[in-house]
Formats: sequence, C-alpha cells, structure tokens
Amino acid sequence: MQVDCAMVFAAGLGTRMRPLTNTMPKPLIEVSGKPLIDYTLALLDGVSKVVVNTHYCAEQLETHLDGRDVICIREKQKLLETGGGLKNALPILGCGPILTLNSDAIFIGQNPVTKLREAWDPLRMDALLTLIPMKQTVGYGGVGDFFLDNGRIERRGMRDEAPFVYGGAQIIKTKLLADIQKAAFSLNIIWDQMIAGGRAFGLPHDGRWVDVGRPEGIAVAEKVLADV
Repeated sequence: MQVDCAMVFAAGLGTRMRPLTNTMPKPLIEVSGKPLIDYTLALLDGVSKVVVNTHYCAEQLETHLDGRDVICIREKQKLLETGGGLKNALPILGCGPILTLNSDAIFIGQNPVTKLREAWDPLRMDALLTLIPMKQTVGYGGVGDFFLDNGRIERRGMRDEAPFVYGGAQIIKTKLLADIQKAAFSLNIIWDQMIAGGRAFGLPHDGRWVDVGRPEGIAVAEKVLADV
C-alpha cells in the first residue's frame, strides 16, 4: 500500500537563521528566489494529503500557502517539537505510516520521497530514514548521525563520527506516539525504540544535500543550484 500522507515540519523558531528570521519564519527564507518550503513541497508532488504545522510567524506562512492543496495546523500555545507536532496532526493524517519532511534543506538528485515510497516495507520497517553520506553534504558542519548495518540504522553514540546524516525525510509508523504523554517531544524518542527493535532502516540518498540552516548557507545553496 502506497504511503500517501505527509507532514512538513515548519513551526520552528529558526534561531540558527537569525537575524533573517527576526521577522519571518525560516521556511519563507528564499534560495534563488524560491522559499525553502516550496522546495520541500515540490518533493511531495503526487502525495494526496499534506499537512504543514505552523507556530512562529504563523500568519505569514499560512498566507504563503493559502490556495495550495495543503492543510495548515497551527501550534498556538507552544512548539510541540517533531513528535508532538506529528501526534497533534494525526486526527487529520490518520493512523497509517506517514511521510515527514523538514523544511530547511535542498535535495539534489533523485526525489527522496519517491525513493522512500518505493523502498518502504511495512512488514520489516517501522521507520525508513533518508540518509546522506557525509561526503555528499553541503553546508553541514556536524559529525554525522548514523551507521548502517544491513540497512538498519545505528546511532553514532560515543563514536567521534558517523558516515551518514539524517536528511530530514522519512516514512514512519505512528503507533508508538500514543504511549507518550508529554505534549512536546522529539521523534528521537520513538526512533530509539524502533532502533532497539531492529525496525528502523536507512536509505542513502544518491545526490547532494544542502543544509540551509544558517544565513551563510543561502549563498552556498544558490551556488550548488546554479551548477545543476
């Protein structure tokens, strides 16, 4: 069965992108004349139901998305983080596996959503994460997140580096969200349970991935796009 519902995380404060985000939400920051969130939504072409969560400068983002085939859900009181945000949207998204995407990176190469949907195997998997080989990252200053062992992900843990970075796109089952009582929490909590059960998998991206988390990342991203 095709995964056909998606959640785009767009509610964050964009603190790493300040001062540009002092007056606008990060998903509206433009790269080559196009807001970041539009790059993300383009990946979801053909997905039937798309929910975007909003919080910081919510009205600006909702106005930008007005008239599009997406549903905005505003986190009014406080940020719910990735886990709480997804749980809050389940009455709209339903209880099946969900695509989730961050809205602060640009993928070069094959559409990661297409690859995720093609590779998803619900009999073996509770989560399938798009992973970026470190050598294919642009503008990323970290030390990696995961190792792969026969397709299953392992956290970097206490090791100095890991060969893969989470690219901000995944398919994930939502059943475990019901067990978490906090309103605001990270999806890392249920990732850890899925990893422990051998049910969390990674899918390497075959192209480049540009992290546009900071102001200096904009020019870097524009150069990469100009060379495509």
